[in-house]
Amino acid sequence: MNLRALVSVTGKPGLFKLIGQNKTGFILESLDGQRAKSIVNLSTTKMATLEDITVYGEEEELKLIDILGRIKEKGDLPSTKSDGKTLREFFREVAPGHDEERVYSSDIKKIVNWYNIIKELPLFSEEAPAPLDEHEQPENEE
Repeated sequence: MNLRALVSVTGKPGLFKLIGQNKTGFILESLDGQRAKSIVNLSTTKMATLEDITVYGEEEELKLIDILGRIKEKGDLPSTKSDGKTLREFFREVAPGHDEERVYSSDIKKIVNWYNIIKELPLFSEEAPAPLDEHEQPENEE
């Protein structure tokens, strides 16, 4: 799963694809049908890539990318309109060891909603690119 360019923006519903950067911030494209472009200024807005998001765990934090992978394997997921008990039972299966006191039903709904947004994207089926070794530099194409 290659989620490196997909981001969540605090205060904005849905997910966005990071498509560029200018001197005032990052250029994002919404992943809904409208594909609206917007600029996010990081001095006033928080943004996180899906690859970096974690969920509270009892022992250690759980990576969202791993949870999304288990949801993909399971294939059957509840509606975001399901009651809290149904969502919690589902989440126990795909995120065993999550902290049930700190992960709320609203968090689970958000993750189910995000899964529904990204499951049809080509990036969802791609392998994640290998991280750069700190001594490696990206090659310049001329």
